[in-house]
Amino acid sequence: MDVLWLGVLALLLIGYFALEGFDIGLGVLLPVLGRTQEDRDRIVAAMAPFVLANEVWLVAAAGVLAGAFPSLEERVTAEGYPAVVALLLSWILRDAGLWFRRRLDGRAWRAGWDRVICAASLGLALSWGMVSAALAGLPGSPIGLSGLVCGALLAALFAFHGRTFVSWRLPGRVTGAHRGTRALLVSACAAAAPAAVAVAASAPWLLRHAAPAETLSVLSLIILPFTPVMVGAQVWVWRTFGPRRGADRVPSFF
Repeated sequence: MDVLWLGVLALLLIGYFALEGFDIGLGVLLPVLGRTQEDRDRIVAAMAPFVLANEVWLVAAAGVLAGAFPSLEERVTAEGYPAVVALLLSWILRDAGLWFRRRLDGRAWRAGWDRVICAASLGLALSWGMVSAALAGLPGSPIGLSGLVCGALLAALFAFHGRTFVSWRLPGRVTGAHRGTRALLVSACAAAAPAAVAVAASAPWLLRHAAPAETLSVLSLIILPFTPVMVGAQVWVWRTFGPRRGADRVPSFF
């Protein structure tokens, strides 16, 4: 049972990095790719329909972490508490920027929130790199050199994934390039690689510190039935808002 839940945790973290990675990467690249306000509006509109569906993977991963591997939660929180706090603050600010930038029509208002989105997205990438370093058990403090290197690497991978995504969804309109589905899959694998490495490195420790079998059995009855719903919702989002099917359609909350 512990092996099953290790696989579930790995799947959720890899899925989150692969899916939410392009949102974070586009936030980091917003001032680079969005030279004009109109281009920045297009970039935000391109990623907006996917944000909430992608974040569901993180919520599910946090639930699995707390229920199936509470010792890992304590370890990451103890060793990388500043990184966890920075991650949560960056997450809140990035989402606030996406929600509030369209509440008023003034250019100064949108430009201000665009800067918040960029800074918070960079904070998300760096803090996720530090948390990944703590998860993998790398030597040294997660907020030290090893964590910063992991954060910088993750920010670069997310930026690559974000640029590929916007070239896939808005071919020729922002980057001037046209990327196909195969290129998007490659960039998604690159963005998800750090999560896969971190889970693989910590797997022996996780298997020794999993929750009792009784707890895992109860979690199976509670969580696993909702997995098809989550996957189905993700499929619906991608079919609805893929290239040429909804490039100009943005949810009302954005």
